[in-house]
This record gives sequence, structure tokens and C-alpha cells, in this order.
Amino acid sequence: MVFGYYAAAIGQTFFPSGSEFASLMKALMTFGAGYLMRPLGAVVLGAYIDHNGRRKGLLLTLGLMAVGTVSIAIMPGYRTIGWIAPVLILLGRLLQGFSAGVELGGVSVYLAEIATPGRKGFFVSWQSASQQVAVVLAAVIGIALAFTLTPDQIMQWGWRVPMLIGCAIVPVLFVLRRTLGETEEFRSRTRHPSSAEIVRTLAANWPLVGLGMLLTTMTTVSFYMITAYTPTFGGTVLHLANSRVQVVILCVGVSNFVWLPVMGAVSDRVGRRPLLVMCTILTLVTAYPALQWLVAAPSFWRLLAVELWLSCLYGSYNGAMVVYLTEIMPRDVRTSGFSMAYSLATAIFGGFTPAICTYLIEVTGNRAVPGVWLSLAAALGLVAVVALTRRTAETADLRVAAVTLDG
Repeated sequence: MVFGYYAAAIGQTFFPSGSEFASLMKALMTFGAGYLMRPLGAVVLGAYIDHNGRRKGLLLTLGLMAVGTVSIAIMPGYRTIGWIAPVLILLGRLLQGFSAGVELGGVSVYLAEIATPGRKGFFVSWQSASQQVAVVLAAVIGIALAFTLTPDQIMQWGWRVPMLIGCAIVPVLFVLRRTLGETEEFRSRTRHPSSAEIVRTLAANWPLVGLGMLLTTMTTVSFYMITAYTPTFGGTVLHLANSRVQVVILCVGVSNFVWLPVMGAVSDRVGRRPLLVMCTILTLVTAYPALQWLVAAPSFWRLLAVELWLSCLYGSYNGAMVVYLTEIMPRDVRTSGFSMAYSLATAIFGGFTPAICTYLIEVTGNRAVPGVWLSLAAALGLVAVVALTRRTAETADLRVAAVTLDG
């Protein structure tokens, strides 16, 4: 979150250029590059978790993430060590991406497997809800920095403060994860597939992974648009004060934190698909008009209203989507399949959302064009829900036919 929030400062520190746009784009492309490693992490680390257990995998991913984050937080700038600085920053982001490729999948599957009957949606939604604590914490620190440091101080070194605070949380997380017990479902299996078997199973189920990727696209694009891209959009595009933009992000984090578990619980009652269809259609219809209304007369209140509306759609969709993704994946490759689908969506669409939106505004001159990008993501999500519904119905028909023939 911090890397996305302070992309402009990171661009000036590690990618200095005569053009502010060029420095910002290099920083945003580096931000997005981390997501290119997620599919690889999903396969390698996902296979490790499916074979060795959820607890061991969560400790491994945390260690890798810690190394990547610390390297970015303490790295000297370009003016100190030259071209080595941007290279090492890129490597730090790639390591973060490799770890994150299975982090969400590993935690989501763990929560799904320890959930009490009838509450799986509520349990799994807390994975995404926990991410919002990062959004809120980063925003609170950003607000404090905005009132205590000058803009020049933030650009020069202030952006490292929240990054270092993030590093300080790592030891606490290690202690917490070491106390986790393995899930009963994993322990009860008499045999665990090898890495080669997991890869073959993933390859055999590639249509399902592909649909899972499209399903996740709506989540990744909307999340990074209303969180990581908001500081750049609010400051660089709308020219609003940084302190006010940080307040908006804080409110978005709180809103997400509320909507995710609430709608996860609702999905346990009404089903996953009705929520997924409703949210994709609403996003498809309202995203661009909402952005047009905002850019017509930019203000703190309009930015807050639009972001909270998009937050409602994101939280409602993701509250049902994440648990649905764990349910459609084959048991033996549940972590790998989930992580591969989510990582591909993030690598192709979500992670590059800040860079894509910045580029689209530059080439079109239309400040509302990010709404088109979000509408496209919603359309892909809707296609995936419809296709998965048909796939499930066909599978059910085949099972009925098989039972009939057997009878």
C-alpha cells in the first residue's frame, strides 16, 4: 500500500527524470512489475503449501515478503548509489510479488478449511478485510506525515517512515503464525500430491483457472483503483491537498473493512452468485458516470462520495468472490488454483491499474477514463460468473445422468 501511496516520491528518489510524468510512470511500472511475479509464486509456493501444509507455507511467504519490504524501505536513492538503486528496488518488488502470489490464496484456503458450517463466506472475507487495516494504517500515518512534515520532506525521506513501520510489524506476524495449527481437512488426507502432480492438475484445469482469473479481475482493478491509485489521482489529476486525499483513503479503508465481512456473511445466506452478478452490473453501469461527475468539479466531498460508492461495490463483490473462488477449485490444488487465478488477474489487470489509468489520462486527456477501465473489469467479472454458473449446471447434469445410468 505504501509503495502505491507514495509512488510520486519513490519515482523522484529512484527514477529521477526531467519529466515528472516519466518518473511517476517508472515508479508505477515498478509497482506493477511486482505483480508479474505473482503467477510464478502461485505455482511454486502454492505447490509447496498444498504438499507441506498451510502453516509452513504462511511462515515461508511472510519471510520472503519481509526481505522484499525491508530492502525497499532502507535502499539509498539514485543520487547516492546510481543505477544500482532502481535495479535493487525492482528486485525488492519482484520478491514481494513472488511471496504475495500465494499469500492471499494460502490465508483464504486456511480460513475456508477452519470455518464453522454455514459461515465460510464470513470467515474467508476476513482475509480481504484484514488488508483494509493496512489501508487504514497507511492512511493514518500519511495524514500524520502531512501535518508534521513539509511536502519536500515527505518527497525526500518521509515516505520511508510508513514503510519502516510496516517492517516493524513482521516479527509480530511471525509469532502469530507460528501459533497456528494445521487445518483438520489437510491433516485428514492420507496422501498429499507432489509438486509435479499439482502442476499437472493445474494444467488439466486451465479453463477453470482462466475463469477464476476473469472473476478476480473486478476485485483487483477496483481495489487498486480506490486505494493505491487514489493518492496519484487525487493529487496529480484532481490537484487536491494530500492531507484531504489521505482522509478519503482512510474512509475507504474503514468502508471496505465493514462491507467485506458483512457481505461475506450475506453470501452465506443468499448465495455467492446473486451478489456477484448484482455488483458487476452496478459497476458496469455507474463507474464512468461517477468519475465524470467527480472530474467535472473536483472536491474533497465528491471524491469521498465516489470512492465510498466504489468501495461499497468492491466490498460487496469481494465478500462473495473470494470464498466462491475457494469453492470452485479442486481440493488437491485448492491453494495453487486459487493463487494462480488471483495472481494472473493481478498481474495482467489489477497491479498495473495505477500505471494504466495514468497513461490513459495522458493520451486521451479525459480525466474520467479510469471509469472505463473499471467498467471493463466489471464486464469480465460478469462473463466469468455466467460461464461458471453454466459450468456448474453442466457438471450437476452429468452427475445426475451418471447416477441414473448406475441405477
